[in-house]
Amino acid sequence: MSNPTGIRGVIGVVILSVISAFLVGGIIMSIFSSTPNQTDKVYLYLSFFLGQGVIILPPIYYLNFKKKSISESFRIKPVSFNTIINSIIFSIGIIILFDALDRVIHQIVPTPDYIIDLGKIMQPESTLGLIFLFLAVVVIAPIGEEIVFRGFLQKFLEDHWKDITRAVLVTSLFFAMIHFNPYWTIQIYLLGVILGFLSWKTKSVIPSIILHSINNGMAFILTVSDEYNINFYLWGNYVSPVFIIIAIYLSYYSINKINQINT
Repeated sequence: MSNPTGIRGVIGVVILSVISAFLVGGIIMSIFSSTPNQTDKVYLYLSFFLGQGVIILPPIYYLNFKKKSISESFRIKPVSFNTIINSIIFSIGIIILFDALDRVIHQIVPTPDYIIDLGKIMQPESTLGLIFLFLAVVVIAPIGEEIVFRGFLQKFLEDHWKDITRAVLVTSLFFAMIHFNPYWTIQIYLLGVILGFLSWKTKSVIPSIILHSINNGMAFILTVSDEYNINFYLWGNYVSPVFIIIAIYLSYYSINKINQINT
């Protein structure tokens, strides 16, 4: 294997990106949590927002130092309108299928207390908190994480190993690990594989950002609001077979279209 220093450097930059995100978030939380009479969670969501925002800074510095193209290394490349539409359709199908898998896992392995507590934390107490949480979870996190993982890391591994499958699987493993959530490891890893395939096939992070953002957006809506009645979508504790069939069709149809467009 050639250039071992290069691969160690890139992985080190990715690790530094994750550490930077947690460090900035932790600093913000420590500053504002000590404020007297602080009853809102705005400081917490602000820490998410800023932490996710700095995640791309170490790769940018690294690429500038190496005098490499940022847009090319990050896979920031325009895609066709049809690719965007089919990425949205594909995202809807995949999200339903992942929800079906998640509900099965929940029936086999009881939801741990820390997941329940996390759901309570993700309940904004003000409009400002809602805005910061939305921007952090639905906008900033998908963009930053896709650029760092599917753009910077995966593209480097593809070029370095000349093995797309290996690059996607290893990048997905890193992606799952940095979420520090053992209960959702399987779902996050599989999602990472699909995100990796999308970015490789389209040679752009835009489709993977779309899927990532829609996935986080649906989770955001269901977490912050308990006003939605989705009994029509369920079959007991599981996703209705009708919706699973629809999801399979949408995923199959749209991925074939994406393949045709980007062949």
